[in-house]
Amino acid sequence: MLDQIGKSAITSLGFFWKAGWAFVLGYLVSSMIQAFIPQGRLARYIGKSNMKSVSLATLFGAISSSCSFAALAAGKSLFKKGAHFIATLAFLFASTNLVIELGILIFIFLGWQFVVAEIIGGIFLIIVVSLIARITMPKKWVEEAREYVEDEEQDEFDWREKIRTKEGWYQVGNEFVMNWQMVWKEIIIGFTIAGIMATFVPESFWKGLFLADTETGFLIIMENALVAPLAAAMTFIGSMGNIPISTILASSGVTFAGIMAFIYSDLIVPPIVMVNKKYYGWKIALYIAVIFYAAIVITALSIHGIFAGIGILPESSREIMNESPFKINYTFWFNVLFAIVTLFTLELYRRFRRSGSHSKMMKMEGDSWIKSLFTWFSITYIVFGFIIHIVDVI
Repeated sequence: MLDQIGKSAITSLGFFWKAGWAFVLGYLVSSMIQAFIPQGRLARYIGKSNMKSVSLATLFGAISSSCSFAALAAGKSLFKKGAHFIATLAFLFASTNLVIELGILIFIFLGWQFVVAEIIGGIFLIIVVSLIARITMPKKWVEEAREYVEDEEQDEFDWREKIRTKEGWYQVGNEFVMNWQMVWKEIIIGFTIAGIMATFVPESFWKGLFLADTETGFLIIMENALVAPLAAAMTFIGSMGNIPISTILASSGVTFAGIMAFIYSDLIVPPIVMVNKKYYGWKIALYIAVIFYAAIVITALSIHGIFAGIGILPESSREIMNESPFKINYTFWFNVLFAIVTLFTLELYRRFRRSGSHSKMMKMEGDSWIKSLFTWFSITYIVFGFIIHIVDVI
């Protein structure tokens, strides 16, 4: 048992080591966008359900934060300021599934086919959600939801002027730190769970759940697409934490449709549904979860069929599960480089605080004492397992 704990802890650390530089790069880009692009102006351009509004919402979401809870808060603010409900849904999905750091993470753990599927499938999913919402969403519910949410003030500024100031770049450091404050618990929990699953959960469990030992056919592909979102919901974590778990599924023979459905599903996990309930009420929260689930299944099946038809369907995940991540290779040098970038960004944050500037920390509705408890348990588990591994090696 102790050997297994040590192995799972090293696996978790290895997962994070492979992805560390990607997190820094992604959140640095996200921080620059948040510092220099005023969100408050967007709502006036996405007040309709037409293609232009949905496209703009998708584009802006894709260059925004990948933290699910930050995306929910931003989406709520846009909706209150006049954004159409369908455009708001497009923004929510794009800001959690089409962001640069997620794409880099998927490439590292799963390969380029999954990145292409995430982008094309994400756009297709937004179209499907828009069509479903246009047909089924009662207008009365939308008006009730708009009255339900609370308004938030957002700064207006000229980005051309701000990007030339020291204060603007100091704010980049502040946004970088706040981004990490919003996601560090989820990342730690997700990577710890991934290491535990890789070590303790037998491959036969995943094969049984997703019928991986059965000859692949349409019914198996559909079963995977239907079950994967439910499995993702049970992890209680978002897409960034679910990527290493997706690697475990891929190495266990889960179909391409199942893996993509798993990745797409961060907006239907219970904590997200609870936040939506707080923002919009139970009817809208459950409605969002249901239409996203339907769109996820449709999109996963469609992407699987398209990739199979053109012959680029990946047979399995990369052999990241079997290789040592702690090698002197590009990952090592990228981590060194972005560790230096992190120190520079933290210096910007220090100067931001020393300048007397203040920024309002976004309230993390999805945070709770339960998440904190799991976070500190995860840290304790990793430290304990690492010590066991070192003692065993010595």
